[in-house]
Amino acid sequence: MNIREKIEEQERAILSPKACLSAASKGRARPEKPHAMRTAFQRDRDRILHSKSFRRLKHKTQVFLAPFGDHFRTRLTHTLEVSQIARTLARALGLNEDLTEAVALGHDLGHTPFGHAGEETLRKLLPGGFSHYEQSLRVVDKLEYEGKGLNLTHEVRDGISKHSKGRGDILSVRRADMPETLEGQLVRISDVIAYVNHDIDDALRAGIIKESDVPPALVKTLGKYHAHRIDRMVEDVVHTSLQGGLERITMSPGIMTATVALRDFLYEKVYNSDFAQREHIKARKILNDLYRFVLENPAGHVKDYPAGDPLEKRAGDFIAGMTDLYALALYEKLFLIRPGSL
Repeated sequence: MNIREKIEEQERAILSPKACLSAASKGRARPEKPHAMRTAFQRDRDRILHSKSFRRLKHKTQVFLAPFGDHFRTRLTHTLEVSQIARTLARALGLNEDLTEAVALGHDLGHTPFGHAGEETLRKLLPGGFSHYEQSLRVVDKLEYEGKGLNLTHEVRDGISKHSKGRGDILSVRRADMPETLEGQLVRISDVIAYVNHDIDDALRAGIIKESDVPPALVKTLGKYHAHRIDRMVEDVVHTSLQGGLERITMSPGIMTATVALRDFLYEKVYNSDFAQREHIKARKILNDLYRFVLENPAGHVKDYPAGDPLEKRAGDFIAGMTDLYALALYEKLFLIRPGSL
């Protein structure tokens, strides 16, 4: 028995009967020989962690566009916070931490530069529209490894593609809208727990809101401080999911109502604030101009893969893959006059 087989045996002995076992994965689109030391989900996690798209998350905006300050979240720090919360939940519920971590680390690989402003811009620009969760799946399937993709397992791909809910139901009752595995569902709820809390923290740091702006009823229900609110939400997910026999990941009605209200508060006071809208105008201008330029000048910018995809789609891949810093630097190079350039 090799090391991987011992780990798989430990999973069968220790994890909940509702957990997704590594040995029970539905497999990959391109079959591979099992690794001697790592399970299928461990390999997926490692492939994501070592990918170029994962490294680019460090310079992609979470909320504030190319912020001046070392302590504002980026897509990378958001992803790590989601992973930490999801792994805590998985361990408490006896679910597969490796699968959970792989989905969490890969869930935002397709996010654009300039946060939601970038996603909104590409959604309007591209003929087929755009959504970051679909792009995340496209990244791991078709764009990474010079067009070969990462060849991830079915369960990780499913969790990535269904992690997002926008302003819809956080945990939908429609099975088709939810990840197949409980581990994937953990990442979906952990994503919300992470951003509704750290975005308040960043908005306070930026002076967009004050602590007194947070509705008192939400403070009473969830707690005043960042750590207290996360603890309250995480403990509620664990207890409520166990009370339901771990048939699905869920929250109690009271905590879910408060979480949705906190998300609505952020949309009103932060994401749609006058400050954010001014920043979004800048982002839309930059991405519109860059997209049109690369369409007219694809050489050196647009890849020749995936084969058969139209130029517009591949130009969208190029724009979506940019970091905030790269987009700003390329825009300056292409469209701004540099003093002393003659």
